[in-house]
Amino acid sequence: MRKRGLRSRTVLAAVAAAVLGAAGCDASGGSGGARARGGEPSPVPVWDVSPNSVVAVGDSITRGFDACTVLSDCPEVSWATGDSAEVDSLAVRLLGRTRAAGHSWNYAETGARVADLPAQLAAAEAKRPQLVTVMIGANDACRSSTSAMTSVAAFRADFTAALAGLREALPKTQVYVSSVPDLKRLWSQGRTNALGKQVWKLGICPSMLADADAVDAAATRRRETVRERVEAYNEVLAQVCAKDRRCRFDGGAVYAYRFGTDALSPWDWFHPSVSGQARLAEIAYRIVTAEKQ
Repeated sequence: MRKRGLRSRTVLAAVAAAVLGAAGCDASGGSGGARARGGEPSPVPVWDVSPNSVVAVGDSITRGFDACTVLSDCPEVSWATGDSAEVDSLAVRLLGRTRAAGHSWNYAETGARVADLPAQLAAAEAKRPQLVTVMIGANDACRSSTSAMTSVAAFRADFTAALAGLREALPKTQVYVSSVPDLKRLWSQGRTNALGKQVWKLGICPSMLADADAVDAAATRRRETVRERVEAYNEVLAQVCAKDRRCRFDGGAVYAYRFGTDALSPWDWFHPSVSGQARLAEIAYRIVTAEKQ
């Protein structure tokens, strides 16, 4: 009887082990995880295509500057967090209009440069967002002269430090990084408008926009120098972001977007209009929600 009982218990244990294994449970009753072909655990996606909160940092473009009125911010039409139905911002597309109202925040500042990112991100960290959007660099190139532009080395150091600081505070927060727009493209479109050129004289991006109608060798070289610096900044953004598994760069999509006059501010013909903000939102949403990059 003792041997028979022992044999019965052995059989029952084997059956129980088989059942637990088939159910995918471990000894403590927890899930053993899905198994890929070959018996290896299926990888858990690092990037969540439906984050439930959004913080935006950056410069005047993300503040909707000059989109609604002259020389003023208009955050309600921001591509990242605005609530305008005309724009359908990234936050609204991801969260829905009701949730976006209480779960998206805009800490971008008109005039901000890459060195200002840490302060903006510090404010963002308090909200513990699942997604942070970054659009920075235009003001590093838009200086009083080409010699005053932020060096590529300094830009790299500042952006690297800003992203590292965010990552230390929020290790699982995702980051979407937009490329810097093609400022020379914006000049070529905006210079066709007399009102826009008058507003430019108030100090908007002088390294690119000063003497707007000049096309001599010196002016051409100056603008090309700005363009080359923007391209270098975009390369830095791509390289630094690529080292962070929870960071997505737009692949140069914003830089490559061919802003037409309808997508530019009707006041300064340089910053995005409401229509231009909507295009930026479309680009961001496509990249953030892509299953793979």
